[in-house]
Amino acid sequence: MRILDLFKTADIQAGVEKYKNTPHAVLLDVRTEEEYKYAHIPGSLNIPLDRLETIETAVPDTKTPIFVHCQSGARSRRAAAMLNRLGYTQVEDIGGIQQYTGKTERG
Repeated sequence: MRILDLFKTADIQAGVEKYKNTPHAVLLDVRTEEEYKYAHIPGSLNIPLDRLETIETAVPDTKTPIFVHCQSGARSRRAAAMLNRLGYTQVEDIGGIQQYTGKTERG
């Protein structure tokens, strides 16, 4: 790993496009329910970070590609590490929705 990689931030725009082009992928939003209701990316699944251990109910196949994001990128990094520990093998942290410029929805 190069030292500059430590400061590299995820590109949520590119991550959402990759999600859209990945068959059977899940776009996972680990923000709170309140944050999710305020605005979220259409098609995303909301499982707050503090309830992430319940993911096997929604995503039982650990080989499912999961693109995880949060508000700023901090929780998504933790979520990606947690998903790896839970045995999920295709996890990508795509950063924070605050950098997202695409369409969102409420509710």
